[in-house]
Amino acid sequence: MLVVALLILLPPVGVVLAWFTRWSRVKKIVATVLSLLWLVLVIVTDPDDTSDDEEPDAKPTAQESVTPGPTPSDRGATPTPRESRKAVPSYVGKILREAKTAAGADGFSVVSHDASDGDAGQWDADNWRVCFQTEAKRGGAKATLDFGVVRKGAPCPAADGEPVPWPEMPDVVGETFAEASASVKKIGITDVTAEGAYTDVTPPAEPDGWTVCFQEPEAGEEVREPASRTAALKVVEPGASCPESEGTRSRPDPDVPDPDVSSPGDGDADGSNGSAASGGSSSSGGTGGGGVYYANCAAVRAAGADPIRQGQPGYRRGLDRDGDGIACDR
Repeated sequence: MLVVALLILLPPVGVVLAWFTRWSRVKKIVATVLSLLWLVLVIVTDPDDTSDDEEPDAKPTAQESVTPGPTPSDRGATPTPRESRKAVPSYVGKILREAKTAAGADGFSVVSHDASDGDAGQWDADNWRVCFQTEAKRGGAKATLDFGVVRKGAPCPAADGEPVPWPEMPDVVGETFAEASASVKKIGITDVTAEGAYTDVTPPAEPDGWTVCFQEPEAGEEVREPASRTAALKVVEPGASCPESEGTRSRPDPDVPDPDVSSPGDGDADGSNGSAASGGSSSSGGTGGGGVYYANCAAVRAAGADPIRQGQPGYRRGLDRDGDGIACDR
């Protein structure tokens, strides 16, 4: 403060002194000395005064007030919306319609394709199942999921685009019906029926202990759409042996003699001879005549003539056990 006062007072003091001095030369000297002194004081005191006055009022510059931007590491700490979409839920195993609905609710677009080596269209979304899913690289606000699907009930291929590995029918011959049914159901066939291996034997409603002699489908056959297939197992009762071939009876047809028609060469009761063999017809037997005679139904079947209807060659009442006009019909 003293310096400031001197700076203010020196110029007026010099002027007054010069005014009252009589000699002009002295006036000039005094004025010059005072001016120099004032200048020196200004030069010496200016830096300090300026720093004292301005320092408390100093304000931060625009550069100092700028908030630093996020560094690359800071940006990586918070995932962007695009990065958050990479965590895609799995829809594998769902029915296609359910998978589409769930993916749409999660913010995805959906397309689908046949995951087998075929190229079937997925017109009925309820009849297809998701085996594979990938995120398609496409533009737009939503990520697009591509579902690889197979028909409902079919196994998934080993890889997208490979053939469907349909199961093979197991060999169940020799097993009990209960064991065979369990083996067949493992490949997806749920409809398993029991039939008699002998045509004249009907198995009971629950033939669990009966033995399988024949099977359909055959062992090793590829079973496509197993859920819609039926397995027919032909069985025999416990302890019984299997027939050599299908369509066999457990008891052969009985050889029933015809009381109305005699064998060729034998006399009839009325004294006629060989009427059936000679083509004549018996009024009571209802034979067809024509010179054809069969000793029994086995002979009819061997000749491939079964069944024989009344009026046809070879028909006789002795071969028609139920009297319905059809001989050797069962």
